[in-house]
Amino acid sequence: MEKKENSLKVLFFGHSDNKGLKQYKANGSLDTIFLILVMYLVVMGTIMMFSAGYVKAESETGDPFDFLKNQILFLAIGIPAMLLFSKIKPDFYKRYSVTIYTIAVILLIVVLFYHTDIQSAEGDDYTRWIPIGPITIQPSDAAKFALIVFLATLMDNNRKRLETDWKFILPLMAVVVFTAGLVLLEKHFSATFLLLAIGAFMIYLGGGKQWVFIVGIVIAAIGIIFLITNMEYLPEYVQSRLKGWLDRDYDPLGKRWQTNQSLYAIGSGGLFGLGLGNSKQKHLYLPEPHNDFIFSVICEELGFIRTVLFVIVPFALLVLRGFQIAMKLKNHYASLVVMGIMVQVGIQAFFNIGVVTGMLPNTGISLPFFSYGGTAYIILLCEMGVVLASSRGLKSGGK
Repeated sequence: MEKKENSLKVLFFGHSDNKGLKQYKANGSLDTIFLILVMYLVVMGTIMMFSAGYVKAESETGDPFDFLKNQILFLAIGIPAMLLFSKIKPDFYKRYSVTIYTIAVILLIVVLFYHTDIQSAEGDDYTRWIPIGPITIQPSDAAKFALIVFLATLMDNNRKRLETDWKFILPLMAVVVFTAGLVLLEKHFSATFLLLAIGAFMIYLGGGKQWVFIVGIVIAAIGIIFLITNMEYLPEYVQSRLKGWLDRDYDPLGKRWQTNQSLYAIGSGGLFGLGLGNSKQKHLYLPEPHNDFIFSVICEELGFIRTVLFVIVPFALLVLRGFQIAMKLKNHYASLVVMGIMVQVGIQAFFNIGVVTGMLPNTGISLPFFSYGGTAYIILLCEMGVVLASSRGLKSGGK
């Protein structure tokens, strides 16, 4: 019995004793600028989430503060978790990257058979959430971080091979496509593209041949054009989303409803907005004003100028600061992980803004720090803790 227990400890935690874990404690000063940007987005996001969602909260629960209370609870878990993760060296995740990735894959498979059935505002059935008692978790959120740490491990362990042998990109992309494919089975199109984008950018930034990256973009563009012009090869729910994106007159009370209401909100905001709390579209016209379409409410209440200054610019500064941290690190693995996390945040924000402004098809993707969320928000804050832990290395030679 003792041998079995030791084997399990070795499998999931490495050495059976705790002595080896002390080496993974991160010391030194963390990056203050990055922390300030994170906390600003947390505070700003909470204010805007409450403003955007109190009408819907009251209509659903009778309590306009219901979403706010839950969000504060998520933050009460997420912020201490972020601070905890900021004390753990990124090499810890390298040591257990196979275990982390394996758990994420298992969850992605489990959700296909055991899930909470949720219907979107357009009537599509989704199987993205695993119920665990009173809460639900979305495995695709964990899969983003798992893919980042696992892919960074493969790239760091084979750094020279990646830089000299272009064919090594193929097994790396196979890992990315496999992960994204499992998410696609959940009918989570936006998360599928996000995982593919994270993987592609990490491989490129990690030393992959530039010409292979360019060829990949060309092939992807050709593939997207082919599928758009030959929609019969796509699932019905994807076809309807694409038709609603390309044809503004398509199903205005169904597939185009959210996008149309979002554009009305953005247009109503003008340059300076209607004022905090004064959105009209959040009064049950937008099905998800506190979540996927919160950016449209932000635009309506703050206007174009203040949205750029108070939302888009801080996002850009956060991503920029994250990349500055990554570029200064001497620890190649930590640098890859930080770049992967910042790519995730940047692309996810871009996708969300693209969807609510009609530049991209409506695929359902949250806006980091602003959208209402549970496990997704907590995992995001943990990822910010990983970046902060990496920044501590800058004070000690980047190790």
